[in-house]
Order: sequence, then structure tokens, then C-alpha cells
Amino acid sequence: MEAKKMLALAAALLAGPALAMQPLADSDLSAVRGRDGVSFDLNGYAMSGDVRVTYTAPNGSSIYKGNLAASRTDSSDAFADPYRIDIVQGQNGLADVMQLSFPTNAAGEQRWQFAYDWGMQSNGITRDNGAVVINDMVFRGGGLQFSTPQNVDGIAWGAALRVDIGQLAYRPVGRNDMSGQMALSNIQLGAVDSNGNFTGDAWQLAHVASQPGILNALNDDSGPRLHIGIDWPDARNGTGAAPAGGLAIGNISFNNPSGGSVDLGSSRIGSIQIQYLDVRFRR
Repeated sequence: MEAKKMLALAAALLAGPALAMQPLADSDLSAVRGRDGVSFDLNGYAMSGDVRVTYTAPNGSSIYKGNLAASRTDSSDAFADPYRIDIVQGQNGLADVMQLSFPTNAAGEQRWQFAYDWGMQSNGITRDNGAVVINDMVFRGGGLQFSTPQNVDGIAWGAALRVDIGQLAYRPVGRNDMSGQMALSNIQLGAVDSNGNFTGDAWQLAHVASQPGILNALNDDSGPRLHIGIDWPDARNGTGAAPAGGLAIGNISFNNPSGGSVDLGSSRIGSIQIQYLDVRFRR
């Protein structure tokens, strides 16, 4: 008897009026904003291959990069310091921003290694020019931004960098041969204060609101051209001044193929500001 009562109750519930789905108004939908974001890491990341990328100029000359290899050492606590993608609200009524934040990497455990070959062809001469090798590249915070431009078509972008590089080497004989190499060691790039001292923060090269970068195609008499730029600082959405960054190179040296080396010491640019940038690629 008890089983029959339970079946009757279930039948009554199923027979009841179904809840109707209601359309969501545009005003309500526009007020819904995601806040949690997406976190991911590149634990154990490594890649290599014989892919080649070539840029050919209108006169037929070309330059290429190929045989790229990249790998990364990981944090001692895997996935504890990930990359993060968020959609954040734009400033002062501007469009929302997709923001990719790099790991904080305070201890410098996440270290990148890169290598690639390069060469060129021009005036009937083809030359393989050796390799570029980058050791112990450490990103510490910063990231990328992408949004809708304020006044033109294309993609608005921002970028902030704080990076240390153990060594950037040009090796004319090949990536595994250091004879004849030119090496820049102990490189630092980051934000600086008014006295040119590194602050420990990322240098904001461009910002989607206060000094937006732009990536788009422009048309002129010769047709469309790829355009990359950074606009003037915008006081409406920032201080009106371009952020300052610094570059320090701990050591510059050349190895002689026949033995020995030349040490040129260190070099530093105390303060760099990008007020405006306009690069247009010819067809």
C-alpha cells in the first residue's frame, strides 16, 4: 500500500503545471558579467620542430626563422602560480577587456629556454646566419590586454612586461657552437621610477584605456597594409604621461673563433618612454 501512495504522489507531481522559461531582456543580459575567469598553467611544457616562418619583401628579398625549440622549467608547486584569463569592465564606459595575466613568479622558478635558426635571401644570395639562443628568460608578472578600439576598426591591445634574461646569444656557427658568438648576459627589463631605479613592477608599454595599442589593416593608394601602433597617452583615462621603463645589460661579450673573448662590460638605459608608435608594413 505504501508503494502505491508513493507512485500516486510522483504522478501528481509530474502532472502539475510545468515552470515556463522566460526570455531574458537585453538590459538584464548586458548586466551579467563573468568574474571567475580561467586559470591555466604550462607545467612540463616543451616543443620543437622544423616549422619555418618567412617574410618576403616586395622586391623579393626574404628573411626566415625556423627550427624553433622552447621549453619551461616549472614551479616547485605545480599549478600554484598559473596564467589567468579574465574579462574585466572597461574604464569610463569603454568596452570590456580580455586580460591575460602572467604568473607572478616571485621566486623565478618558471624559466624559459628558446632557440631558433635564421637566415635571409637577397640579390641572388642565400645565407643561413646561424641561430639565436635565449637562456633562462623569466617573466615576473605583467600580461596582455585585448579590447575594441575607441575610434577605429581593429584590435586594441595593451602589454606590461617585467622580464629577466640569463643570456641572449647570437651564434653564427649554430645553436650548439659558441665559437664566434655575441652574448648579452643578465638582461633586465621593467618599470623604473623618476630616478631610473627599477621598481620591481612590470613596465606598461601600452594600455587599452590610458595609452592603447592598435592592430589593424589600413588602406592607401597601394592597397591594404598591416598596421601596428601605440597611441599618445590619454589623460582622460590615465595620468597623461607614458610609463617609464628601464633596460640593463649586465655584460656584453664576443667570443673569437680562434680562441679568447672580448668583454665590453655592461650597458644600461635608465629610462625609456614610448610616446607614440606607428609601424606600417609595405606590400
